[in-house]
Amino acid sequence: MFLSRGWLGRKAAAGDLSWRPVRETVPRVDSIPVMLRGNAVVIWVPACADVIVGDVAASVAARYIRSLTGVAVRRDAATRQETDMLSAIFGKKTGIPSTTEALPGRPEPIPTAETHFLSGIPLKSPVPEGMEEAIFGMGCFWGVERKFWQVPGVWLTMVGYVGGITPNPTYKETCTGLTGQNEAVRVIYDPKVVSYEKLLKVFWEGHDPTQGNRQGNDVGTQYRSGIYTVTDAQAEAAEESRKVYAGRLRAAGFGVITTEILPAGPFYYAEDYHQQYLAKNPAGYCGIGGTGVSCPIGLKA
Repeated sequence: MFLSRGWLGRKAAAGDLSWRPVRETVPRVDSIPVMLRGNAVVIWVPACADVIVGDVAASVAARYIRSLTGVAVRRDAATRQETDMLSAIFGKKTGIPSTTEALPGRPEPIPTAETHFLSGIPLKSPVPEGMEEAIFGMGCFWGVERKFWQVPGVWLTMVGYVGGITPNPTYKETCTGLTGQNEAVRVIYDPKVVSYEKLLKVFWEGHDPTQGNRQGNDVGTQYRSGIYTVTDAQAEAAEESRKVYAGRLRAAGFGVITTEILPAGPFYYAEDYHQQYLAKNPAGYCGIGGTGVSCPIGLKA
């Protein structure tokens, strides 16, 4: 492997690193620019990184080789180890804070959008009779929300923070890792048109649930994989789907699923500019990507 260091740009309006080289034609793995040069796999790293640890680079190289050849390269490095390595590179906290460490937040909700940018439906509409809600965390919520608003039968989507300690956090507070909150998408859907199991399939196939507290190059507890259930039936379906998908991932050479499945606590709406971000900015950053492994919802593990 050969590592080329260079400044690659920043995530618009958020200040987070993105991996956008000057040559947009360079292929990417988990948004990391990577290509073959002779017999070497060339991986670009940000100028601020003094070093990129071998197992992280090996993970990227393995994914790139698989994209070219279709052959899965097995990795022995644990997801937690890789996450800790990336944390050391970027200086981000990757553990949930204790109640004494967590930021205090505020009693009042932060301002958000009044209506959904695409549909015009009031964003804080109650769940209509006959419809249900679901909450998922699977990386940067910009791309996650777009995945779900495109699903037929989904009536309303919104982004926010869930699963943590700090009440009514801001985006900047969440990015410190000191709120425990996860970037999440709340979905209101018509179960007569789309089942919860179908939404679970979108969830599992839309990201890599083996990466711990990150998705690709988005590192931190706010990017962890999570399913936040609102009924016992949802919890049962989520657990069953995890068992089924775990077998498929193992067969493809991936590690252990790190997705948390928890009863949904308070959902705190994110700021106005985050709502339906990729509808407002179609060429905006989207750091999520699946494993390429299909999720056989309805089959037994």
